[in-house]
Amino acid sequence: MNKVDLHSHSYASSDGSLTAADYKQALKSGMLDFIAVTDHNEVSFALKLHAEIGGQIIVGEEIMTTQGEIIGLFLRERIAPQLSPEETIQKIRNQNGLVYIPHPFENVRSGLSENTLNRIAKDIDIVEVYNGRAYFGNKSKRAQAWAKEHRIPGAASSDAHGRVGWGKTYSNISAPATRIILVELLASAELSERLVGIRGTLYPTLNRIRKHPSL
Repeated sequence: MNKVDLHSHSYASSDGSLTAADYKQALKSGMLDFIAVTDHNEVSFALKLHAEIGGQIIVGEEIMTTQGEIIGLFLRERIAPQLSPEETIQKIRNQNGLVYIPHPFENVRSGLSENTLNRIAKDIDIVEVYNGRAYFGNKSKRAQAWAKEHRIPGAASSDAHGRVGWGKTYSNISAPATRIILVELLASAELSERLVGIRGTLYPTLNRIRKHPSL
């Protein structure tokens, strides 16, 4: 089995703090087998780490659209923010990437609304049905029901912004995570649905304060 986390943030995100050493250790220790680096509107760190490590690092980007956030997986270059969801999806498709919906329905974070999700449902590959940082405004049950209704595979991911609590939330799949078979593998995945803890939940706020103490 292969433990894959499709949502994490390095220090290249304004609110992230995971380093290259952290990713390497997570893979070397067997804590995780595949990790998507999904920095906010940025892919430079992910591309560099993928070039160094290889396929165990999935190049992703959490892209802010006009209606909320969408993640592109298996990308080759950055996609600009503030496009419509439809335009963003087309940009992901142009790179032969996968469309992953993080924390849907959430108000605490920039989740897509049900109306938007229904509008783009046919273009969604994976829905995040469990987010490891969903202490507040948890919409997991709603996300699971929506994904099931639309027959879209679900994933459990950490949304880790730091080391503490990382490795608790992931999808366990039966073969290596590649662009070609990941969606199929997730249809029968075992999901580890554990929260990352209070520290893990508060990492974005703590990281922003640490990086920008004058704000």
